[in-house]
Amino acid sequence: MSEILIRAEGVSKRFASYQRRATSLKERLVRREKTEKEVFWALRHVDLQVRRGETVGLMGPNGSGKSTLLKVLAGILRPNEGEVSVVGRVASLLELGAGFDGELTGRENVYLNAALLGVPRHETDRLFDEILAFSELGEFIEFPVKHYSSGMYVRLGFSVAVHIDPDILIIDEVLAVGDAAFQKKCLDRIADFQQRGKTILFVSHSPGLIEQLCTRSVLLSHGQVMYDGRPREAVKRLNRMLGVDGVDARKGDVATVGSMRVLDPMSAEPVSEYQCGASVVVEGTVEWTTIPEGEVRFSLKLASPGEKDPVIEVEPRWRPVPRGQLGSSETRFRWMIDALPDVPGDFTLVFGVYRGKTLLAEGKIGVRLSGATPRVIEGALSIEGALVPLDAIADGAPLTEQYWA
Repeated sequence: MSEILIRAEGVSKRFASYQRRATSLKERLVRREKTEKEVFWALRHVDLQVRRGETVGLMGPNGSGKSTLLKVLAGILRPNEGEVSVVGRVASLLELGAGFDGELTGRENVYLNAALLGVPRHETDRLFDEILAFSELGEFIEFPVKHYSSGMYVRLGFSVAVHIDPDILIIDEVLAVGDAAFQKKCLDRIADFQQRGKTILFVSHSPGLIEQLCTRSVLLSHGQVMYDGRPREAVKRLNRMLGVDGVDARKGDVATVGSMRVLDPMSAEPVSEYQCGASVVVEGTVEWTTIPEGEVRFSLKLASPGEKDPVIEVEPRWRPVPRGQLGSSETRFRWMIDALPDVPGDFTLVFGVYRGKTLLAEGKIGVRLSGATPRVIEGALSIEGALVPLDAIADGAPLTEQYWA
């Protein structure tokens, strides 16, 4: 079993809020008990172990303690209770601008940030050109960082963090502010770290990213660990916690569509805007109470809201699934749609599980298609009873007596 690099045992962290802040040291000492209003525990009795080579994603609602835990593990905050031990060099990318001085240039901040991470100056000299090239800041490296955008901050901070060859990389949600091209660049570097056996710990609100990158996920709520295990299960529990699983599931005696979502096939991110002609992946699970006898078939279709019959059926139609592929208690499905129909409007994406023609379970997701391609269809114009071909009046040509009956 691989070496444990991060160990947290019984970690708790509290913050105090004050009704009235002291204005002097004397007042702070004398009125300490009187001015303290309440204590907020951001973390309570957190136990966590992270081994070499693991990629662990922290998930949870806002205010659940994710960022606080990262700061405690990175050594920025000290826990009020419990113990934390970390083995190896740690590079952390937490809040925007953390470790930077706004008055210094980007170049000077590279050396400052590297020094804070324990990197000798001669090593930073050797790595500087690579850091600059990765950040793509160019001439802006000589400008004070107080003039940087949030995206430029992230570029510089991430570039430093990944080039000092850390044993442990700790990242908060700051990557969300970068543009798509740089995010892909960062994800490629994270994948390289994984191949090299580095340990990665990061916070993300992206379920797709958690499932794509993580070997393990930790779900936090109100400062406590609610689940520690498979990323897919953590995502499912978080969605249930937030009440945003988004699936209208019909529960049957034999089966239930336990989860269902629509993803971008390139990024594995959940789709929020459905564009006509775009490729998507519908994935989910079917949970079995009992494995049915006979042939089981899966169906995927688009229907108009309130309509029973489908508008569009997705190939392969009525896909038979052999009993041996159903599993003992759960079947995972992944259905690729090459191109959403070029028809704008509101639809219901319906996944059905059938035995013969009997519906066993059903899951529905509402989608709104937009961005249809303008097109021309055949037709005819009737004027005073005469039929006029559309191509006869193309390009705005005026009607003449030859078109009249």
